[in-house]
Amino acid sequence: MIQIYITGGTFDKEYNYISGGLYFKETHVPSMLTRGRCSIDFEVRTLMMVDSLDMTEDDRNIIAHNCKRCQCDKILITHGTDTMVNTAEFLAKKKIEGKTIVLTGAMIPYAFGTSSDGFFNLGSALAFLQTLPPGVYVSMNGRYFNWDNVRKNKRTGFFEETAKEKS
Repeated sequence: MIQIYITGGTFDKEYNYISGGLYFKETHVPSMLTRGRCSIDFEVRTLMMVDSLDMTEDDRNIIAHNCKRCQCDKILITHGTDTMVNTAEFLAKKKIEGKTIVLTGAMIPYAFGTSSDGFFNLGSALAFLQTLPPGVYVSMNGRYFNWDNVRKNKRTGFFEETAKEKS
């Protein structure tokens, strides 16, 4: 069984055709999993629907609390890309033992159709979640990264490894 926690982010944003703004309605994850013919056992729970730039320490504590008390040892978190790495670090420092936690998101809302990377990122994250050892990871662009070796390159829009200091 995989627990999927929804926190918002571009992944689940909708487009208001009148104002041109983005807003939250409800998560797309269950329909994405159905459309993708997902055959794994999962449970989806929405914890919040916020833009990651608006995510607070209280929000991160809610995520951590739910991860700690979760009966599943595999947890996927959908998250906004701007502060996904911050949340991954926060969770890693909470030392949630014996669980594999993968955060993923999208640069383009799923509601935008085939131009969205959300469908690909969700599938990739689910695959990595089933094969990685316990720990906290970020999965974007078909790759996974350890929580302490990733950054969002705001110039290119891709996630990449950070240059670790050589000892």
